[in-house]
Amino acid sequence: MYRFMSNSTRLAGRHAKRCVTLYHSKTGVYGYKPYAESDNEKFVIQGDALQNRIRNGNIYQLVQAYRKFGHLKADLDPLGIQTRRNPSELSLERYGLSNDLNQQINTAGIFYSSQSQISIDDLVQQLEEQYCQGIAAEFDHLVSETEREWFAENFEKKSQIGISDERKTDLAKLLLKSQTFDHFLANKFTTVKRYGGEGGESMMGVFDEIFHSCSEYDVSNVVMCMPHRGRLNFLTCMLKFPPVIMLQKMKGKTEFPPDVKGTGDVLSHLYTSIDLEYGGKNVQVSFLPNPSHLEANDPVAVGKARAKQQMLQEGEYSCDDKSHVGDKVLCLQVHGDAAFSAQGIVAETLIIADCPHFTVGGSIHLIVNNQIGFTAEARQGRSSTYSSDIGKINSIPVLHVNSDYPEDVIRATSIAMKYRQKFRKDIIIDLMCYRKYGHNELDDPAFTNPLMYQAINSRKSIPDLYAEKIVSEGICEMSILDDTVKEWNTVLQSDISKVDSYVIQPFHLLKQWSNIQQAGDVISRWDTGVDIDTLKFIGAKSVEIPETWKSHSTIQKTHLDRRKQKLMEGKELDWATAEALSIGSLLYQGFNVRICGQDVGRGTFSHRHAMVIDQQTDDMYIPLNNISDTQQAFFEVANSALSEEAVLGFEYGMSLESPNNLIIWEAQFGDFFNGAQSIIDTYITSGETKWLLQSGIVMLLPHGMDGAGPEHSNARIERFLQLSDSKEDGIDSDDVNIQVVHPTTSAQYFHLLRRQMVRNYRKPLIIAAPKVILRLPAAASDLSTMGPGTEFQTVLGDSTSIKPDAVERVIFCSGKHYYNLVKERESRNINNTVFIRLESLCPFPAAEIQAELSKYSKAKDFIWSQEEHRNMGAWSFVAPRFENVVGCKLRYSGRDVLSTSAVGIGELHQREVKDIMEKTFS
Repeated sequence: MYRFMSNSTRLAGRHAKRCVTLYHSKTGVYGYKPYAESDNEKFVIQGDALQNRIRNGNIYQLVQAYRKFGHLKADLDPLGIQTRRNPSELSLERYGLSNDLNQQINTAGIFYSSQSQISIDDLVQQLEEQYCQGIAAEFDHLVSETEREWFAENFEKKSQIGISDERKTDLAKLLLKSQTFDHFLANKFTTVKRYGGEGGESMMGVFDEIFHSCSEYDVSNVVMCMPHRGRLNFLTCMLKFPPVIMLQKMKGKTEFPPDVKGTGDVLSHLYTSIDLEYGGKNVQVSFLPNPSHLEANDPVAVGKARAKQQMLQEGEYSCDDKSHVGDKVLCLQVHGDAAFSAQGIVAETLIIADCPHFTVGGSIHLIVNNQIGFTAEARQGRSSTYSSDIGKINSIPVLHVNSDYPEDVIRATSIAMKYRQKFRKDIIIDLMCYRKYGHNELDDPAFTNPLMYQAINSRKSIPDLYAEKIVSEGICEMSILDDTVKEWNTVLQSDISKVDSYVIQPFHLLKQWSNIQQAGDVISRWDTGVDIDTLKFIGAKSVEIPETWKSHSTIQKTHLDRRKQKLMEGKELDWATAEALSIGSLLYQGFNVRICGQDVGRGTFSHRHAMVIDQQTDDMYIPLNNISDTQQAFFEVANSALSEEAVLGFEYGMSLESPNNLIIWEAQFGDFFNGAQSIIDTYITSGETKWLLQSGIVMLLPHGMDGAGPEHSNARIERFLQLSDSKEDGIDSDDVNIQVVHPTTSAQYFHLLRRQMVRNYRKPLIIAAPKVILRLPAAASDLSTMGPGTEFQTVLGDSTSIKPDAVERVIFCSGKHYYNLVKERESRNINNTVFIRLESLCPFPAAEIQAELSKYSKAKDFIWSQEEHRNMGAWSFVAPRFENVVGCKLRYSGRDVLSTSAVGIGELHQREVKDIMEKTFS
């Protein structure tokens, strides 16, 4: 049993990382566990060390200067074309220390050295060795003094990080395998864009050290995202991805098993999930597919890591105070230098990294720094010194390391993992390397970067240099390394001979997804009703708060007390009540539910109030997490940062982990989804056909032309319909890529949410959600419409007493516009017109429309009426389907075309409303 109540104690000691006063729950709710800073975690300098620092203030200032500016002087460029600076802050004269270099000083409180006494000359040499060689650090910007001192100590003691001869040999083999793979493909597939790892092979050392460290720290799961550079090398050399599948792909064959529906993706977007063994322990690596929108994968990876933590019930999803976020799951994000500094989604993802309900206990960021974009030089791609500088907005430390020194790469990674485990915060490794060829192997980079490529073409490769180094040191014989290359070449040559015969085994819908299948070529129906008494019980619990809780008087009257009364009557249940019943019933059945977005706890329109705030303590209570003492599934209410792209990407990532979690993202206004268009295009609407990854994510997009003006009226339904693969001249099935609906009653919404989890496949659900009808009595539903045997109706017929034989005009519509039409019909006293509501737009409900239409054999006028402008809304989608599939030609009644989503002048809006009614009823 897992109880998450506001009166439980959550202040068990942990590292200094979060201020509990910044969030409504000081004691914890499901998905959020505040940590108090323990006094013994704080850095305090005192006693002799403090006095020594005071006495030698000028020397301490010099040490601090190296800690702050040493990276500018460091040997970080493997090409040697960047000018190393010599900051004036490192001058001995600046601190009055140039006269007596033999002066002995006590290092206590000043510098972390194995020597207690040291001369100034030796101190400078050690500072130069620690801060100005092939590995450098930036940590002076860290807000916490504890973190700064920890970093100084661990960085100044990094030479103590031992690397055994065996490990050095394994590292050399790994680098050579990566190089051999690239050489093999270059010889066999001369025209394939493989985005090889040449020049960046040292990244393999980063991955290897992270996996070793995961074993050491008992981190059992790694969720990874990575762009194209070196991706194929990593898959085959470290993640055991069968080279034969990759080779098949290069020859134009599918990457999917037989009899699986999907169109696939390009070679450099392949992915896998694999169990690796390190140090005798299992490390599961979930390596996500990526789109070509560089960095779009960042929040997706973090979201999936968060969902994996939920599945493992670790950290913020555990009642055990000894369990901390990130104990079992690590998020590893790999970036390109040009993209990391320029793509806005990077900053958005960093901003939410330690927000309540979003933290994963720190990600490790690896920048594979080619020192060039497509063709643009670094100075053209950013205004800052380093591509990693964006991380400073979140007080993230940075380790810069020269890829020519693979052992320093291992040490940098070791420090990064140690920091992450200690403080559960993000950290960046900036791997300074190069790109041997152009953006792809068919491109000639010398057109635009001749000097850089002269340097690249005149040097030896990193794997060869390191192999020569360890051989010269007597660590390994060259014959052993040569054997590794030969063995790997043999494997690759063997696999290329299997290209025409190899059969790919199923790799999707396994483990927790094993009860899910691909959607069929029919329209299935699902009973989503719930026992009435159960619904009444859940409804009462949804507004039950502790007796000591002091809710706001308005919330008490209009939300808590009113819902209780309506439930007793079983009549006119509004939208928020239907939502609570749907979510609560899913919790009751064992499905976790998460709703996320800006202000979702209250709701943009102050209708939801899923969390009730105590007016005296400012604490939070979520009633639906206290349905019963044996409750096993819970409701996570995640008020998000003011972000669309990163947050929606995060939620999509959460939806990928388990089919048993209902993930809902609500836009503040439907218009704002376009800030996340790349996530919608590259993941939500296409992820299944590209990668066989199913998602049941729900997007709630408040929509309605009610005079609120541009950006507050229109969820752009037409864009989602255009993104669908619905057939314009055929019958749709369950197997459309997305569902687009525009429900008009609270019961319909109830059934839609439940249907997402009840059925045996998962599809994204786009809901044009209401605004003004959230509280409209006509849109409220009786409890009986949610009882056993009820379901979502794709089409709703006319509910008036107009006789079918008297009907001359049939008006088709969708959404809240229906209620405006009903009101107009009543005011005009019209009795020859009926309305048919399309609650589902995609899949297009042709059979249900035909069934309703068959009732009105004498009708001659068929209209599509919408409140949106003609170039928006559903008109361009429904018109050809009515004509081609239903056999009914419609005429249009709605607003004229417009370049913006809605008018901003009130009088003009009213004229448009009047004009629609005249067109429709005249």
